[in-house]
Amino acid sequence: MSINPVKNEKARAHIFMIFLVFCWGFDYVPAKWALELLSPSAVTFFKYAIGLVFVLILKLVSGNRNLVRKKDIPLFLLCALVGQVMYFQCEYNAMSYLPVALITIILSFVPAVSILAERVIFGRKANAKIYCGIVLCIVGIVLVIGADFGILFQGRGIGYLLAMGAVISWNVYNFITAALGEYDDLTLSVTQMLCSSLILLPMAIPTMPSLTEFSGRIIFGLLWIGLIDSGIGYLIMVYGIKILGPTTAAIYSDFMPVTTAFFGVVILGETITWLQIAGGIVVIVAGYIVIKEKGMLDEKQKQADSERKG
Repeated sequence: MSINPVKNEKARAHIFMIFLVFCWGFDYVPAKWALELLSPSAVTFFKYAIGLVFVLILKLVSGNRNLVRKKDIPLFLLCALVGQVMYFQCEYNAMSYLPVALITIILSFVPAVSILAERVIFGRKANAKIYCGIVLCIVGIVLVIGADFGILFQGRGIGYLLAMGAVISWNVYNFITAALGEYDDLTLSVTQMLCSSLILLPMAIPTMPSLTEFSGRIIFGLLWIGLIDSGIGYLIMVYGIKILGPTTAAIYSDFMPVTTAFFGVVILGETITWLQIAGGIVVIVAGYIVIKEKGMLDEKQKQADSERKG
């Protein structure tokens, strides 16, 4: 019995994305430690600078000497500016105006915006199951974080704008990365992180504290978000976007509140209610439905495109 290499590759990409969701679910703990001392710009700079060193070493050890074409440099700069710099600046600064729970709900609209963008820009339609699945994901996230509708009226308008800015930024990043899919994963990741580090450096330097102020916990936090979240994480993210497409990869972001709650229980000793457990089950089931349906639609679209070309 022969194994379909395309399906095998997609299955591998899904496994990696699930692993990434768990890594990013733990991200709030070390990031919070780092933000006790550093500004959002400095934390984001260390995130990508450390990740750059890690991925660059991998690229050199593997003998990969591929470079990017000059005409694609503006795209890489835009990708770094929107996906790395603007996204985290919007998310971190939104915390000054809105409860984290509300920000999490707003960020769960990432796949919805992605599907809307595919419909408007590329003419790709979604079906009723996908739309229902996304709505159920958002409902499940509300249950997981224990939010009530009262938080919708907390904060200021600027907070909502910043949170939606993060949603839009992440979608733009996904689609640009998909457009650069002809590059290998290491070359894509190294170039994106290099551009991000160069953009963030002037913003990070003025707020940088002295080395004596860095505690062991803060150093661990920076190493985690740099090596795991940024280094390994963006290799997986780039791979996932290339194999699964920008919308399917974006859907995995809705699983993050579930993994965040999981680590809160396991590591921080937080309690979790049966309602939150039910919400987590809703998110997982609804996310599975959306991913499955989107994959089937993408396969049909590819077949239709190949038939037209043939």
